[in-house]
Amino acid sequence: MQRIPLSRGEKKPDRQRFIGELELTGLLNIPAHSNILHNQQQTIKSESLPMDSSLIITAAIILIPLIVGYTIYAGLIRKKNMVLEALSGIDVQFQKRADLVPNMLKAAKKYMEHEKELFSEIVELRNSANAGYDKSDPQQVGKHIEAENQLKSKIDALKITVENYPELKSDATMLDAMDSMENVEHNLSAARRFYNSAVGDLNNAVEIFPSSLFADWLNIHQMPFFEAEESARKAIDASDYL
Repeated sequence: MQRIPLSRGEKKPDRQRFIGELELTGLLNIPAHSNILHNQQQTIKSESLPMDSSLIITAAIILIPLIVGYTIYAGLIRKKNMVLEALSGIDVQFQKRADLVPNMLKAAKKYMEHEKELFSEIVELRNSANAGYDKSDPQQVGKHIEAENQLKSKIDALKITVENYPELKSDATMLDAMDSMENVEHNLSAARRFYNSAVGDLNNAVEIFPSSLFADWLNIHQMPFFEAEESARKAIDASDYL
């Protein structure tokens, strides 16, 4: 490109003035605006980081106690339901045993007319054990278990007394009832172990902090264990019944 010479008296263009005119027109401000925008974006990002962290911390403070509380609550309800389920299993065996009592007494009365007192005690205890009760009430559950233990003690006394009557021992009705009773007692023993295990878990949760606080709030109490009556643990002396 051919350079046009300047005429006389015409001055060279002022460089500073030329740059200034460019700045006024905005042609030289584009990089500057870009840098300003970039700096503003960085500032916004840096300010948003602490805000995000505070939200996460706040959410954790709220959610963690809720999660822990729900876990304890659900655990208590689950343990309580396990006890009720185990108690229902025991009641099934109790009912089967109660249903066998009439057949045993019917057969025994043919040969043991002078044992009316024992028969009356068994009938009374059977009726008491079959009475309804509140499964969630520890006191009522304890009384129910005690009544069943007393009934078992009298049934054991009857079975021992039967040994003194050879004809009664060979009676078909009595033999069938005795065999069925043994099967019921075997199943009852397994149900008792399951129940006691469930009661142990529940009682520990009711007693130990912090689940004990939830237990008070939910009105969940310790339940009684199903233990054999003291007389059932002792060795039986047949002479007491013969």
